[in-house]
Amino acid sequence: MTHNLKRTFAMLLLAIFGSTILYNCEPDPDSLGEQLFNDDAAQGNEIAYPVIAYNYDNNDSIRSDAARLISGLSETGAVSTVGVLGAFTESQFGMQRASYVTQLRMPVDNYDFNGANPKVDSVVLVVRPPVNTASNTYFFESDSIKTNTFEKSDFPVDGVATAVSIEKKTYPVRKYGKIGGASKSMKINVHEVTTFLDSNDDKFKRSNAGTSISTGELLGSGVFDGNINSISVTKKSDNSVVFTGNLGFRMKLSNTNFFQTHILDKKGKPELQDASNFIRYFKGIKISVDETDRYLYQFSPNDLQLIMYYKYDKTENGTTTRPQTNLAFNLGGANAHIGLYEYNNAGTPADNAVAASNSSVGDEKLYIQGMGGPSVVMKIQDETIAKLRKLYVENKAGILSAKIRVYVDPLSWKNTNSTEDRRFTILTNPLVSNTIDFSKLAYTSDLSTGLGLYNYNKDKDYYDIVVTKTVKDLVEEAKDADGKLIVNKPLVISAGTFAANATGTLLGVRNTTRAFDMNRIILTGIDKANTNPKRIQLLVTYATKK
Repeated sequence: MTHNLKRTFAMLLLAIFGSTILYNCEPDPDSLGEQLFNDDAAQGNEIAYPVIAYNYDNNDSIRSDAARLISGLSETGAVSTVGVLGAFTESQFGMQRASYVTQLRMPVDNYDFNGANPKVDSVVLVVRPPVNTASNTYFFESDSIKTNTFEKSDFPVDGVATAVSIEKKTYPVRKYGKIGGASKSMKINVHEVTTFLDSNDDKFKRSNAGTSISTGELLGSGVFDGNINSISVTKKSDNSVVFTGNLGFRMKLSNTNFFQTHILDKKGKPELQDASNFIRYFKGIKISVDETDRYLYQFSPNDLQLIMYYKYDKTENGTTTRPQTNLAFNLGGANAHIGLYEYNNAGTPADNAVAASNSSVGDEKLYIQGMGGPSVVMKIQDETIAKLRKLYVENKAGILSAKIRVYVDPLSWKNTNSTEDRRFTILTNPLVSNTIDFSKLAYTSDLSTGLGLYNYNKDKDYYDIVVTKTVKDLVEEAKDADGKLIVNKPLVISAGTFAANATGTLLGVRNTTRAFDMNRIILTGIDKANTNPKRIQLLVTYATKK
C-alpha cells in the first residue's frame, strides 16, 4: 500500500459508538445465521431498502471551550488542543469565520521584574501549529518546506555584536478554503478582552459566546501569509546555538504602552498579587481576522506564547546597567479557552435545506459542516426491520452484512490544493451509552489493521457505513446489557473524528474534533421517486440454505 493511499485511508477512519454498532470490518457470524456457515451452504443475496435521512440544525453553535478543543493525548498524557483562525466563504454553506479568546496569567505571583524602573522594549505573540503526528499531518509534503541561510555580522549576543549564521525554515500551513493569489494573506488582530471570562458560566463555553465578550484596546496587528517559520542562530566562531525560534507565526504587537501601563507600572500592586486578581484585571486577549473570504487554518492554543521583552536597572559594584530580559505570560493550562465562530449563511442552499428539513420523510440533499454547522440524522425504517425479521423467521435467512451507502453530492465544494479530510463521527441518539467498551474502539493509521466502520469508495465517491450488528440485533430482537430489547435508534452523523490518546484508545463519547473540524460536505439523501441510483440506501446481504 502506498504512503498516499495510507494517508487517504487514515483520514477516513472513525469509531462508531453504542451497542447498536458493530466493532468489526468483516461480517460477524454471530447467533443470527451462524448455522449457515457450518456447512458452507450459504449463498449471498443483496437487497436495497430506503433510509430516512435529514438535516439537523445545530444553530451555528457548538461547545468550543477547553474541554472540547481536545484532539488527543500525547505519550506523556499531555493534552493536545486545536483551535481555528481565519474565514472562508463559498456558495453552498456561506461564510464561516473563526476567532479565538483566551485568558493569560503572570508566570508567578507578585512578579518583581528583576529590578527597578522596568521599561517595555517589545511584545511578541507567537501562534504555533498543532502537534504533527503520523495520523494527522498539519503541513504539506516535505518538498514544500523552504530553507534560507544568511549571515549577519552584528547580531547582539550578551550585548556584544557577533558574527552569526541564521537558518530560517518556512512551512506552509494546511488550509481549508481559497489558496494563493489575493487569498494568500490575512490580517490578524489582537485585542484586549474587557469581559471577565468565567469558565464556570455556560455562556462562555459555546462558539457563539462572542456576543457576550467585549474587547478594548487593539494590542497589535500583523499580516499572515499562510506560512510559519522556525529560526536558528549560530555563532560563527564556535558553531554554538545562541537563539532558537520554534516553529510558528511571530507577530510583533505595536501597543507597547498598554503593557507598560497595565503590567510593568503595576509592579507591587494588588493587580499582580495573584492569579485570581490578575485574570479579573487583565481579562484576556482575542485573536481574530479582518477578512471574510480567505481560508481556515488550525493552531495549538496550549502552545500560544505572549512574550514581553523589557529592560530594568541592575546595579553591581556601584555601576548601574540596563540589561534586557523577558516575561512569558502563561496562556495554557487552567486559563479559559474559547473558539468563537461567526456565520453568514442566510439564503444559502445549506441554510434553506436545514430550515425545510423533514424528519418524517427525509431530505434530498444532506449538509454536514464542522464547528457548529449542520449535522445529518439517518434512521433505518421500522418497516425495513419488520421485512427483514419476516425473512429471517420464514426463510431462515442469515444476514451477512448491512451497510448504509451514501454518495457525495456533485455540488460539494472541492479544492485539490486544500485540506479535505471528510472524517465523520457517528453516534447513536441519545449520544451516551453506559455499555460502550472504549478499549475495543481503538484505531490505527492503516485500514487493514484499524477499525474501518465506514469505508470510502474514492472512484465512485460514496461512503459505506457498516451497520451489520445494528440490523442483526434489531431483527433478532436482541437485548442490551440491562436486559432490554435493542431499539431502532437514529444515527447522528457529524464532521470530525473521535479524540484518542497516543496508543489509539478513545477518550470518551463526547471527545470529538467537531469543535475545530474545518470540513464541510454535501451528501445525496432520499429520492421520493426512487429513481436516482445514487440515493441513500440500506444494502443488506443475506443468505439462505440451498
